[in-house]
Amino acid sequence: MIDVLLADDHPVVREGLRAVVAAEPGLRVVGEAGSGAEAVALAGSLRPDVVLMDLRMPGVDGVAATERILADRPETKIVVVTTYETDADILRAVEAGAAGYLLKDASRADLAAAVRAAARGETVLAPSVAGRLAQRVRRPAAMALSTREAQVLTLVAEGKTNAEIGRALHISLTTVKTHLLRAFTKLEVSDRTAAVTTAMARGLLRP
Repeated sequence: MIDVLLADDHPVVREGLRAVVAAEPGLRVVGEAGSGAEAVALAGSLRPDVVLMDLRMPGVDGVAATERILADRPETKIVVVTTYETDADILRAVEAGAAGYLLKDASRADLAAAVRAAARGETVLAPSVAGRLAQRVRRPAAMALSTREAQVLTLVAEGKTNAEIGRALHISLTTVKTHLLRAFTKLEVSDRTAAVTTAMARGLLRP
């Protein structure tokens, strides 16, 4: 029997997940958590084989909860089930140690198969998520932003003008523009807004 813990702040979503798991032979729900902090506590007391973890929850989010659960009980398998599939979200979850990453539009069969596969120690990724990770691996290292380019874009994201960025980083206006243009080229965009959103989507800047 594979014991499953559900972690999602929306009761309706938990109800749907519970129905899927309960209908599958060999799977059973041993607990439900409405927050990341509750998921960590229940994982410690219930010792589930698999946790179906929402990514965005108030307070302790799914990534932080994943890290805490695995630090205490590394044999537990965490499968993220979320509506988000940006590069940044995927990478944060994978780096935290998640064994899988599914989207909430996954079929009942796919969800059940993912639970079983995770319990066997396999990695489970939604097709679109696997594609994004593959693209990132293939992306040339030269496309990574330099430290200064990332600093400039971070300040752009905060709404600062080129002049304000120059003063904050103690560089000339021309240098600011040069860093921006290089970032535009690497990110294959043509304006400041697109540069920020693309960099965040690729996990190069913090949201």
